[in-house]
Amino acid sequence: MATIRPRSAKEPFEIHHDELEEESTYDEHGSFDSDVGDSVATKPWETEQKDWDQDSSSDLDEPIDSSVLQDMDKFEASFKDIKDRFRLINRIGEGTFSTVYKAEDLLYEAYENDWDIEEKENAKWMTPPLKKRRTEGQEQDDYGRRRRRPRYVAIKKIYVTSSPARILNELELLNALKGCDSVCPLITAFRNTDQVVAVLPYFRHTDFRNYFRDMTVPDMQIYFRSLFTALAAVHAKGILHRDIKPTNFLYEPEKQRGVLVDFGLAEKEFTDSKPCLCTESSAERRRRVQSSIAAAMGPSSGYPRNDSRPSRRANRAGTRGFRAPEVLFKCTEQTTKIDIWSAGVILLTILSRRFPFFNSADDVEAMIEIATIFGVRRMKACAYLHGACFETSIPTIGQAGFSLEKIILWSTCRNDGGKAGGPEIPLTEEEKLAVSFLERCFDLDPRRRISAEEALQHPFLKVKGEEEVGLDDEMHML
Repeated sequence: MATIRPRSAKEPFEIHHDELEEESTYDEHGSFDSDVGDSVATKPWETEQKDWDQDSSSDLDEPIDSSVLQDMDKFEASFKDIKDRFRLINRIGEGTFSTVYKAEDLLYEAYENDWDIEEKENAKWMTPPLKKRRTEGQEQDDYGRRRRRPRYVAIKKIYVTSSPARILNELELLNALKGCDSVCPLITAFRNTDQVVAVLPYFRHTDFRNYFRDMTVPDMQIYFRSLFTALAAVHAKGILHRDIKPTNFLYEPEKQRGVLVDFGLAEKEFTDSKPCLCTESSAERRRRVQSSIAAAMGPSSGYPRNDSRPSRRANRAGTRGFRAPEVLFKCTEQTTKIDIWSAGVILLTILSRRFPFFNSADDVEAMIEIATIFGVRRMKACAYLHGACFETSIPTIGQAGFSLEKIILWSTCRNDGGKAGGPEIPLTEEEKLAVSFLERCFDLDPRRRISAEEALQHPFLKVKGEEEVGLDDEMHML
């Protein structure tokens, strides 16, 4: 087995298996007997204990399909010594380029684990060590034994159909982003013949569909503050994520923290890019558009039989419904602003209570969906920006389009007072602030679109009038 990037090991150690003693606080299933719902007088370290209980019990109670078991057996067979490192628990994700498994890290204590965000947080609330007791000639404290708990990781098996260059690119970008708590770091990676595996932290999170309809505006502010913090860190490295969507931002509403994952489509900015008309001045764009074949021939139905125009190739990676207009118009000089548009689609989804909001089958339908909101006139200007043309004969698409505020009112059935009927229920001031932020994310011109750093300073996300309480003050309060 060849290692791509080894983990940092601690002092030399011997592999051994400890048996639980009778006085241990575990129950017969290997978990603690605690009431998760009782949080009135819960101490921070007790909260950590309950998180451990939930993880341990879920492993025992979660049913595993027979096909998944066969898949995990086959995976373990392809890496004969992986059982000594990890214990596969379940398959938690499956995509076009990879499959992800939840696993227990059996050698966690043998390595430096600076990637463990939860361990860093729990260390702030560490209780003083209890009285030590001697066990078989060795000192062991109750607190140390109580903290001994399973540590989980996500094992990403990258399909062999992926190109070696793409696999190496993902691993290098993940390695470059280590150190940011809002971005999923790379723990290690290894391969066996042509099979590559990446080991990533496992983050407990809630399915987006289970909470987005209940989010209040303050909840949205916390959610997007976390998301744009991650985007700011990624974009500061000159990296485009290219696949921002709810399933790639693992968010836990209880902890109010999210982590950006899946950099399989990510790339460095301006990789293989060519000059696009959108970077030229307005005068130069106008001159080149007026001298183009499309301007000379005018609108036409269908495509020319013998098209002599050179084809345009551009990166179109991403998920349907979340692609920015410049991606749809095949801009050859795409920037980090494409991630901002995708984040705006998530905000529109939450405000409209509709998921997915855009549900196109291809790029042409995606353009039509966007044109329905922004209107034909602005879509034409957007197309000319990238040296393309936009024409449609669909009568329901107007020239001016609609405001985002009106779209949200229609989507939430507030334009007619809801089911009971009556006058229109206007947006609150908080919702209007969210819409103003959404408008900055949805600027059709990527040069004017808000950046991640600027977004964190927008009134919708910027924290005002809140004083940070230091750790010493919190400990003093306790």
